[in-house]
Amino acid sequence: MDLKFYTPKNKLLQQLIEGYYFIVDNQKGGTEKYWTFPNNFCIVSINLNSRVLLSENSIKFFPSKKETIYTSVVHRYIHPIEIYYKKPIHELTIYFKPLWLNHFVRNIETLFLEKSVAGFSATLANFETEMFKIFAEKDRDAQIEQLEKFWLQNFSEKDLEFMRNILKDIESNMKIEAVAGKYEISRKHLNTLFLRHLGKPPGEYQKIYRFRQAISNKSGIRNLTELAYENYFYDQSHLIKDFRALTNSSPKSFFKNVDTHQKNVWLFI
Repeated sequence: MDLKFYTPKNKLLQQLIEGYYFIVDNQKGGTEKYWTFPNNFCIVSINLNSRVLLSENSIKFFPSKKETIYTSVVHRYIHPIEIYYKKPIHELTIYFKPLWLNHFVRNIETLFLEKSVAGFSATLANFETEMFKIFAEKDRDAQIEQLEKFWLQNFSEKDLEFMRNILKDIESNMKIEAVAGKYEISRKHLNTLFLRHLGKPPGEYQKIYRFRQAISNKSGIRNLTELAYENYFYDQSHLIKDFRALTNSSPKSFFKNVDTHQKNVWLFI
């Protein structure tokens, strides 16, 4: 699957969104299938004229004769997910940086705790109408302009400084108990804050953050021991254990089969 990962042009959106991509394949009857691995982004996928089958470790898209906009929001997974498409495919996917989807969704805890996709789109003005317009536009530059304009119109300023500071400490590999102590809150309350704003507990976020940092920093690292110590793992065994848990494979096998230089770290099958 050949696709381009776009970085937002708007400076404000650059702070909030890691990037987005479009999949357009009008071929009928063919299929695409790949594995995607845990990350801390909040991933919003919008599919045109599709019906979707969801299970614990797979998302399957099939063409539908009904004109629909199907939106899926993936904010938490700790095992690989199989993504399957039966063509034709018309998809737009946006990767929101950790915490920043809060600026667009009024009651994001409803989305995270109750897994209500309706709670996501219902707070965005003319969501389906605008998505239909974006899919109908054939010029990619015009699509991008419409997409970024839509998100800017739905942006709402919120004070997230407290959570941003906590997130920095979690990403620095500070122990969970120490983070709670620094901000004079209980570990239980820290867990509640993470579930409310990020949709996952702090320990899970930290584990996935280490894993993703190891992928990003793999280039130039001589061996797994060095990779482990450079990315906050206790030792090589800790790194291997986490990779097996998050990818269902050893680090050696993972790096051999996955192109980690791509923005989308996928394993095509």
